[in-house]
Amino acid sequence: MTIPHILEAKGIRKLVCTTAYTFTLSELVSDVGLDIVLVGDSLGTEIHGYKNTVYVTLDDVIYHSKAVARANQNCFIVGDMPFLSTEVSVEETLKNAGRLILEGGVDAVKIEGGSKKASLISALVEAGIPVMGHLGLHPQKILQMGKYSVQGRQKEDKKRLVQQAKALEKAGIFSLVLECIPSSLARTITQSISIPTIGIGAGKYCDGQILVSTDIFGLRPQFKPKFVKIYADIHSVMKKALNDYKKEVMEEIFPDDEHSYK
Repeated sequence: MTIPHILEAKGIRKLVCTTAYTFTLSELVSDVGLDIVLVGDSLGTEIHGYKNTVYVTLDDVIYHSKAVARANQNCFIVGDMPFLSTEVSVEETLKNAGRLILEGGVDAVKIEGGSKKASLISALVEAGIPVMGHLGLHPQKILQMGKYSVQGRQKEDKKRLVQQAKALEKAGIFSLVLECIPSSLARTITQSISIPTIGIGAGKYCDGQILVSTDIFGLRPQFKPKFVKIYADIHSVMKKALNDYKKEVMEEIFPDDEHSYK
């Protein structure tokens, strides 16, 4: 999977994407043959137990990206630029993104933000670093917003998001994540730009979809936004396995002769 493959998919077939943070999960995603794997800053809440993604560092993303890249031979791997890693000079942002490529082993980086990030993105692209854009809900601004909410419902907001999508395309992004916006707006944006859109809580009209892998597996049943569909209740399966293991050890059923050396 390469950027030309991703660009050629628009209007032809849907792109299928998810997140991965570990070697084991990345290997599984590679075997299935999904298109794009995002080493998202969602690793903060899903792996490290932070209350939001703000506390994720560049070193965190690089650490997890290394494991994901080692396991994955088939998918296009994108690494998230975490909070404050792009809110610096162009030179420092180039250095941060370069580390994610060279040390983390990813194929591209993802940057949250609208038109204000256009010149920064242009500099990265000019330096040879592919960039995925991200509009709509910006989780990295949760300290300002106070809560996660759907974006782009007002007329002026809709117009602004369409303009920002066009500005980011002009800056050189190869794809655009649309998070938590009305499906009608996502359709307008998708039709307004020539690069693929990838939705998360943005309806069916995007060129592709991404869900956080732990949500797909139902590993955190207490957290279920409206846009999340759980495809397997792995939480219950794992809990049962642990209870069965505990029971057999306590009752001296395991290990038996079959699971012992002679």
